[in-house]
Amino acid sequence: MNAPTDLAALKNRQQTTWASGDYAVIGTTLQIVGERLAEACDLRWDERVLDVAAGNGNATLAAARRGCQVTSTDYVESLLERGAERARAERLEVRFQVADAEALPFQDASFDAVLSTFGVMFAPNQAKAASELARVCRPGGRIGLANWTPEGFIGQLFKTIGRHLPPPPDVQPPSRWGVESQLRSFFAGQAAWMAVTPRQFNLRYRSAAHFIEVFRTWYGPMHQAFAALPPDKGRALESDITELLNSQNQAGADSLVVPSDYLEVVITRR
Repeated sequence: MNAPTDLAALKNRQQTTWASGDYAVIGTTLQIVGERLAEACDLRWDERVLDVAAGNGNATLAAARRGCQVTSTDYVESLLERGAERARAERLEVRFQVADAEALPFQDASFDAVLSTFGVMFAPNQAKAASELARVCRPGGRIGLANWTPEGFIGQLFKTIGRHLPPPPDVQPPSRWGVESQLRSFFAGQAAWMAVTPRQFNLRYRSAAHFIEVFRTWYGPMHQAFAALPPDKGRALESDITELLNSQNQAGADSLVVPSDYLEVVITRR
């Protein structure tokens, strides 16, 4: 029988992974998701908003553009620096703070809205992260999430990587956050109301080879996966990702447009 996975050690490895490459290169292409989520949460001027596992700040900027008082957090300081650069360029006032999604350094009910786009879903202790989102959100406030689904392209991409570099057997996949029944379980007793809307984000690149070049250079999980594999196994992973991309390409032979499903979630805090 295998010993239980050390979640603290796993989190440290994840932090190293997300700090590798430069997620901001990928993250900035996802800005529309933050804008949609800000509208879905009906953010109001002067509301106190927390962005958890903010990356380079897509939901952060969307909230700040709507006049909110925004605190942007992540456990990778270099990503917060990218977000701060973007905020300065738009003359938006945002507070940036290094913080762990599983142990947020804020008092109970500190925020009117708590957001996360493709961020908190990667926390190793999923139940603890969900509990923290609810704890810092005031009663009647909103928790807004954008989470990749297991069946969508990004969910399938992580499954493909996992076939070549299997995760610890007792660690739950991040894509559980893209399953409505699981979300209802996470927030049972804390949600007065929950709206779950299926969405798609279109990844747009020149070709499958271009996508792989960009992601293996800048996207931490893929960057680390290719770095960990010997050349022959790296080529096998590249072949499998190419096959996945081409099977879902909607643009024909001359370009690459791959829709990826995610859930847009708005929870009203009990």
